[in-house]
Amino acid sequence: MIDPARIKAWHAHIYYDAISRPRAAELRAAVEQGFKVTMGRWHDIPVGPHPQAMYQIAFEPDQFPGLAPFLTMNQNGLTILLHPESGRPLDDHTINAVWMGQILPLKTAILPEVDRHP
Repeated sequence: MIDPARIKAWHAHIYYDAISRPRAAELRAAVEQGFKVTMGRWHDIPVGPHPQAMYQIAFEPDQFPGLAPFLTMNQNGLTILLHPESGRPLDDHTINAVWMGQILPLKTAILPEVDRHP
């Protein structure tokens, strides 16, 4: 068994396109107002393992009980990838990830498999 205490933080990736960008902006504003998070910048083109435009929300584990349900209930047709930061990027983006909406194919070959937090 893997100890959940390994989770040092969480990331939520909010995916959008030209049509859904206003909904993504509305969700972003609501999250910024209601939660203690670090908001990533808008990426209007795919970056890293992400196959389409997105922004990231980084947050501490103590924010999970409020933010995860908020995202679930307010995703408004957007696709969201929610994953832990446990030091194993490949596992965290795949087997430890939770998808809300459509599951998108990530470019997993660029994610390291090594532990960064032993």
